[in-house]
Amino acid sequence: MTYAFPVVPRYAEIDQQGVVFNGHYLTWFDEAFTGFLDHVGLPYPDLIASGYDVMVVHSELDYGGSVRWRDAARVEVACERQGTTSFTLGFSVYRSADEVAVSGRNVYVVLATDTWTKTPIPPRLAEALAGV
Repeated sequence: MTYAFPVVPRYAEIDQQGVVFNGHYLTWFDEAFTGFLDHVGLPYPDLIASGYDVMVVHSELDYGGSVRWRDAARVEVACERQGTTSFTLGFSVYRSADEVAVSGRNVYVVLATDTWTKTPIPPRLAEALAGV
């Protein structure tokens, strides 16, 4: 199962080549992760209130095509790996129903908000990650 987050590139996200500027894909990944948390019933503010946060410690992007202004794109999110204190989410940016333009992944470490040190993935988040 994956979660899909719709995106319509704004004019301000387009570079001089007429395509989405590369740095915006990481923003889209972050927004898709937040949307995923909402989708599984663990909104980001609730995660923080429960004493946990996440930090991106590694990102990758691979380009197979371009997304242009006003394309009806979507970012699909899937959990690729779940460890003890970290997890990896894979992201696929589709510019059409079946054409992947960009793929990537983020590695996240879970932190305790009282000490800002890494901590085991809380059960509620682990269950949510197992669902995608």
